[in-house]
Amino acid sequence: MKLPELLVPAGSLSVLRTAVMYGADAVYIGGEVFSLRARSKNFSKEDMAEGIRFAHEHGVKVYVTANILAHDRDLDDFRAYVKELAEIEPDALLISDPGVFSMARELAPDLPVHISTQANNTNYATFNFWHQMGAQRVVAARELSMAELKDIRGHIPDDLQIEVFVHGAMCISYSGRCLLSNYFTGRDANQGECTHPCRWKYAVVEETRPGQYLPVYENDRGSYIFNSKDLCMIDHIPELIDAGVDSLKIEGRMKTALYVADVARTYRMALDDYAKDPALYESRIPYYLDQVKRCTHRHFTTGFFFGKPSEEAQIYESSTYVKPYTYLGMIEDENEKGLYGLHQKNKFCRGDLIEVMKPDGRDIRAVVKMMTDEEGNEIESCPHPGQHFYIDLGLPLEKYDIIRREEIQ
Repeated sequence: MKLPELLVPAGSLSVLRTAVMYGADAVYIGGEVFSLRARSKNFSKEDMAEGIRFAHEHGVKVYVTANILAHDRDLDDFRAYVKELAEIEPDALLISDPGVFSMARELAPDLPVHISTQANNTNYATFNFWHQMGAQRVVAARELSMAELKDIRGHIPDDLQIEVFVHGAMCISYSGRCLLSNYFTGRDANQGECTHPCRWKYAVVEETRPGQYLPVYENDRGSYIFNSKDLCMIDHIPELIDAGVDSLKIEGRMKTALYVADVARTYRMALDDYAKDPALYESRIPYYLDQVKRCTHRHFTTGFFFGKPSEEAQIYESSTYVKPYTYLGMIEDENEKGLYGLHQKNKFCRGDLIEVMKPDGRDIRAVVKMMTDEEGNEIESCPHPGQHFYIDLGLPLEKYDIIRREEIQ
């Protein structure tokens, strides 16, 4: 059985390494320009080259996003950028703008191009157009149903790949092309600076009564009328395979290593279980759903896959995430005393009960027995986030193990 690719996001070099170690077949990243995630850390040329090297050593592909809707002022810089990318040889470039596409094909003809969901790819004629232009893959618009995806597969060449989003945040606007952020704050979503105004709380103003804000609510908790639930399709992998999807894409280039590890590891298990035995996969669906709920998320929906979303796809009472676990850090090294080093991301102390998350699927609870600084001096108080120190949990650890703490809900 040919499984679809598991495509995982990374907003930094450390998160790329996490994605690789926790089960990704491919990782998509953004450079410091042109990537529609201007507020994420993104990758310098040097980090990008190192990330590609690391991923390729582990048999994982790297795709670079350049999917802004470009203005004239962007084009000269893009010419230089695509020449740099050709030198470090990612596995594909992700583009939405036709002009940018033609420039990439001219300047780096050996660099494969994938067409971003931002290009509004909603029918097989569009897929075939991009194939004729030289694209190897098209990312389907989020507005397509499973039946439409299957119909597109039947009308396009076998060598044109279909990529779909299967997990993560949903955008209220058509294929992510939103003007609200630019209108309210001057930060253009189509240039990578979205402020996510769809998560804000709104009121109605009637034309003849300026200044009177009429609340929009269904109960006393209010109503966030644009705020979508998160997409989750982990319990529908058989339908995605039957529809002819080639790549399952996780959203989240601004998410933490904990989020990436949790989601990548769980989808990896689900895909591998399905390949072994579809009955095994079906029996473990409750487990997969429990696992993906352990990272930061909103409640889940299947989006447009099974028809137009109902009101149940929206979250009316809150704009906040569910956060069952806090990310504490990732194991980086081991010192001569057998203690394990990490940079602390959130506060924890000696004596705390924490959980070790391993790439192979195990989660192990342990108590922090000791902390030392880099000189070997014991730390009595709780270190401040950002510090590098060593811990003893009374059990062996490995590089890339993630340390997290369960929060009381």
